[in-house]
Amino acid sequence: MGRSETTAVEGLNLQELKRMTVSQLVKLAKELGISGTSGLRKQELIFRILEGQAQKNGLLFGEGVLEVLPDGFGFLRSPTYNYLPGPDDIYVSPSQIKRFGLKTGDTVSGQIRPPKEGEKYFALLKVEAINFESPEVARERIHFDNLTPLYPDERIVLETAPDNLSMRVMDLITPIGKGQRGLIVAPPRTGKTVLLQNIANSVTTNHPEIYLIVLLVGERPEEVTDMQRSVKGEVVSSTFDEPPQRHVQVAEIVIEKAKRLVECKRDVVILLDSITRLTRAYNALVPSSGRVLSGGIEANALDKPKKIFGTARNIEEGGSLTIIATALIET
Repeated sequence: MGRSETTAVEGLNLQELKRMTVSQLVKLAKELGISGTSGLRKQELIFRILEGQAQKNGLLFGEGVLEVLPDGFGFLRSPTYNYLPGPDDIYVSPSQIKRFGLKTGDTVSGQIRPPKEGEKYFALLKVEAINFESPEVARERIHFDNLTPLYPDERIVLETAPDNLSMRVMDLITPIGKGQRGLIVAPPRTGKTVLLQNIANSVTTNHPEIYLIVLLVGERPEEVTDMQRSVKGEVVSSTFDEPPQRHVQVAEIVIEKAKRLVECKRDVVILLDSITRLTRAYNALVPSSGRVLSGGIEANALDKPKKIFGTARNIEEGGSLTIIATALIET
């Protein structure tokens, strides 16, 4: 590759890359010496190219979901570690947060630098993209609470293969629309998790434009591994051996991430397993009010899970958030 070609590749920004076709992006990735691009989605290809571009210039490329702390600065948490604070988190300064109007839940990617002497964390140098859009587009978005909610008007088709009868039955009896709230209510050990797995695979197969998040709260570690291996979307978990605070933190950052994506007119589906265990986690954390409902649940403990479930909606301005949750009975 000649000198002028190299300069042209290095000068590409996110918007220019988004205008390219997948075949053009694959060719560009090969020019940058990036391997393993076959089978990647367009979005993943773009970020591999941006990463390769940054490395060619001697810089590092990082991505994560922002958590803004009360002091005004924030950190980019990694979905790989289920948004747990870790030593490889990326520091985001208060000035960057104000400049780009960043909020908790924003997926931020850009050039980063290693920690200097006396520093503990990597730091964000240049913001390349916010929620997979250019920073200029993200700055003009409307806050989630100010968007206009509507009834679902676009269907999510679940049927894939002729032998997948459960999805065919769901399509016929309980069709799901973009922006739907749904509960799968059943006793334990009746196949709710398998049904969620089938829904997840149907969504990724039939609707590649939908951003899928599977949120597992209070599940067994082996179930998490099984879900990660059988589902193509993002799987976020807090297993049963973790404290209630962790269950709540994971659920809240996932909901914030989904809200930020909807603000950018994306369609998001969250599959939550289970809302019962999430409610129990909130129940363990809320102060006692003296009003106890059946099952030993504090009356106040239901407020937050209700708010999370109620976040699902179809948006008039574009985008939608769909939440399908499992609820346990007879436990």
